Amino acid sequence: MREERTDWEETEERIVIIIDEEQAGQRLDKIVSSVMDGATRSVVQKWMEQGYVTRQGKPLSKSAKLCVGEEIHICIPPLTKVEIEPENIPLDIRYEDSDVLVVNKPKNMVVHPAPGHLSGTLVNALLYHCGDSLSGINGVIRPGIVHRIDKDTSGLLMVAKNDHAHQSLAAQIKDHSFTRIYEAVVYGKIKEEQGIIDAPIGRHPTDRKKMAVTEKNSRKAVTHYRVLGWYDGFTHVQLKLETGRTHQIRVHMAYLGHPVAGDPMYGVKKVITALHGQCLHAKVLGFVHPSTREYLEITSELPKYFTEFLKKLS
Repeated sequence: MREERTDWEETEERIVIIIDEEQAGQRLDKIVSSVMDGATRSVVQKWMEQGYVTRQGKPLSKSAKLCVGEEIHICIPPLTKVEIEPENIPLDIRYEDSDVLVVNKPKNMVVHPAPGHLSGTLVNALLYHCGDSLSGINGVIRPGIVHRIDKDTSGLLMVAKNDHAHQSLAAQIKDHSFTRIYEAVVYGKIKEEQGIIDAPIGRHPTDRKKMAVTEKNSRKAVTHYRVLGWYDGFTHVQLKLETGRTHQIRVHMAYLGHPVAGDPMYGVKKVITALHGQCLHAKVLGFVHPSTREYLEITSELPKYFTEFLKKLS
């Protein structure tokens, strides 16, 4: 059981894990990696080698096995900063002022640099467009990025141009007052015209690259849905996020029995390759402006790949 949590990927974090009955007897590196979203066992093992995982102030080895009730303290080191080159990549900007920028991200564009994707990302483009006018809360790994959308998800993304704006927007996301509305085409016919999926999401128990609906080491996740249209074998649906977990919509729709069309990770085995990823678009962003305190709502039209797929289904 985890006692406290922040987003470990963005800030140095100190957390405590209290070993429960299910975890007792397991290897410690397995326990820590299952609790920490995005931390592979190899990363956790490096933390242990460097003395960041302790019990009563003493470093623990990766093979350590523990008893129920023992407290494990983890001090996660800050991310290693890397130099990111600004790149003159065209951006579809839907709103911009001195505090914030809303960009309409195309499908197949990676948001921030990572191993294997150190160029051609949205952050590379933002650094060219904004120069030094981006918040530094996330360090150089993800300057200005307030929230994320997947590489193969198209649509609106919020960028903060200073730390004040970033803190304001992050607080709105935390208290669920930040509006995020998506549209998707999913498999099958959803019977109810609208509903709420309230199911916790955590790391998949056997596949570290995936998330899953699970009670173990999970976080509350809520998605509101409304049917926009029915087709032969598919449903066009609107989805509003109350929380923002990794892969939330994709995981929740698969859990409902209606995975997103084209989703190679959570969808059916025979993927619709023509979609080049999930048919999922971030259509609306609504927020209280950090400086003016005015509520703004930015909307984007459905992209061509999405509308053409709907035409084929009609």
